[in-house]
Amino acid sequence: MSRPTNKKDLLTFSQKNYKSLNDFVDSFSEEDKNKEFPKGTMNRNFRDVLAHLHHWHLMMIEWYSIGMKGDKPEMPAKGYTWKTTPELNRKIWEKYRTTDLKKVRKLLDNSFNDVQSIIEKHSNDELFVKKKYKWTGTTSLGAYLVSATSSHYDWALKLMKKAMK
Repeated sequence: MSRPTNKKDLLTFSQKNYKSLNDFVDSFSEEDKNKEFPKGTMNRNFRDVLAHLHHWHLMMIEWYSIGMKGDKPEMPAKGYTWKTTPELNRKIWEKYRTTDLKKVRKLLDNSFNDVQSIIEKHSNDELFVKKKYKWTGTTSLGAYLVSATSSHYDWALKLMKKAMK
């Protein structure tokens, strides 16, 4: 799948990939949905993967909120750099590891809808013209949204499929 380069494709791919992800999870019994993945990944089950996506949605929403006010968000999160995202992802894993899958799915649905609302309210140019907003640096708002949605869902689905073989 190619990366979306316009608003229409961003909405289409993010919604399609999100649906594929949820359909995949729904195809399993309750018992299998909570099964541990084989060793070798930090995200040990569906809950962990979906909580990871949810939290990255929240970070995207925070970056957007701060950035659109004219301030510079701390990315990826306060106290972390892009090089230290493995440590950040571990902190995210720890935060949600006792939350049940049903609650995580509800949280994810809510944050997914919030991110979709951000996409909806912008024009194609506002999303995909590079350097349009100071806070996005040399890239575009759309590039951040692609990373937080369609490409992240694709990663998650591949991880889950591999783990459930």
